[in-house]
Amino acid sequence: MSRSPDSSNDVDVDVVVVGAGFAGLSAAERLVSLGRTVRVLEGRDRVGGRSLSGEVAGVKVDFGATWVSPRHTAVRSLAERVGCTTTEQFAEGKNVLWMSGRRRTYGNTIPKVSPAALLDMARIQAALNTLVDSIDVEAAWSSPRARELDSVSFGEWLDKKHALSATRALMAIVSKVQWGSPPGDVSMLHALRYIRAAGGVDHMLDVEGGQQQHRYVETTQEIALRVAERLGSDVVLGRPVDRITQHQDGVSVSSVSETIRASYAIVTTAPSHRAAIEFDPPLPERMEGLSRTWRLGNLSKAFVAYDTPFWRHDGCSGEAVTDTGAVFITFDVSPKASGPGILMAFCDPRVFDALDARTRHDRVIDQLVDLFGERARNPIDYVDHCWSAESFAPGGPNPAVAPYATTTYGPALTETHGRVHWAGTETAGEWAGCMNGAVLTGQRAAERVAALLPQKSPVEAVR
Repeated sequence: MSRSPDSSNDVDVDVVVVGAGFAGLSAAERLVSLGRTVRVLEGRDRVGGRSLSGEVAGVKVDFGATWVSPRHTAVRSLAERVGCTTTEQFAEGKNVLWMSGRRRTYGNTIPKVSPAALLDMARIQAALNTLVDSIDVEAAWSSPRARELDSVSFGEWLDKKHALSATRALMAIVSKVQWGSPPGDVSMLHALRYIRAAGGVDHMLDVEGGQQQHRYVETTQEIALRVAERLGSDVVLGRPVDRITQHQDGVSVSSVSETIRASYAIVTTAPSHRAAIEFDPPLPERMEGLSRTWRLGNLSKAFVAYDTPFWRHDGCSGEAVTDTGAVFITFDVSPKASGPGILMAFCDPRVFDALDARTRHDRVIDQLVDLFGERARNPIDYVDHCWSAESFAPGGPNPAVAPYATTTYGPALTETHGRVHWAGTETAGEWAGCMNGAVLTGQRAAERVAALLPQKSPVEAVR
């Protein structure tokens, strides 16, 4: 792994990979294993994409992508190969619900509110499950009723179903965690595609047996760092790509101080970030439309550390959901029972990101006091991260795609543009929206491009 060199340089490789997130690194790793030469260009000064490590009270934490399911076999295999280990997400004890100014506790995934609200949540979840089962996970835009479902937002669908306020509040939390946006900003078809890709409503929401079952002790960015370390100088940081030109027999990928000639390019950036790259020949309208309409949502996180996870002594899991304020959901990410105790809080960027650092801190602490009592008033450390404030390729975790954009532009997600191929979690069918999907798409693109390259002679294969 190397930093951007100062001098201009032209490099010939088999494949240029744009982006050093999980998709880009997985593509490069697979190509190298197939005996192909690669160069990975990353605009940031780090690898990992939407995975980023932070630190609170001396403990490494995930500012971005965090959890893996037992079913996420691709990313788990990658992590095992580089020596990263999982730990169970702590979920023992009572969860906390703060709704309409009242604090309650509950067990399982769904909060225990009024009997009427419980029935309503069951009704809405059953309706969601029925629609999810009808979605073609590889081509949601070809599913039955695709245009109808894409013409309304998730929020409008909840309106049409006459969902009660408690149900709407919980669905808003799901939407903000999954797409970094409220339900009214997300197409119903897009929401269903991601729920189906995640293995269904239960798998998407559950800790035990679900997508939140495990975290990585070393953090998820550490996986990317170790893969990049193996790739060595094939990964170049601080090198935003500004132009990709196609020729009859290859491509030229240009950045600030280097033009790389290759047979093919694999672009792994999120669709909205492709707008920063000039393509020659230009992208077709449907591909261009992806960059305009598949914008990333925004999500922020805060980590608050205490001497011990005191909430466990009160019989609480550390998981809480709330319908008001900056914080809307919390989890216990303490490294061990003896401490330090660490709460991870998801924060709504609309009421969080514009605040100064001290005010953000105070807002989070005040809400944790409401949720877990006065002992939350005195943390030993605090840190937060706002993805909307990233200077390069901001936003996350997933695209918040508005009505009509999935059926109009979705088919272009995986269509090649001459010698330019696409990867990235957005282009996945199953597991779209998570690290597992990113790894699978990187490997898939690498194998497709490798099959198009001329076969090496026995002498070249040995070299």
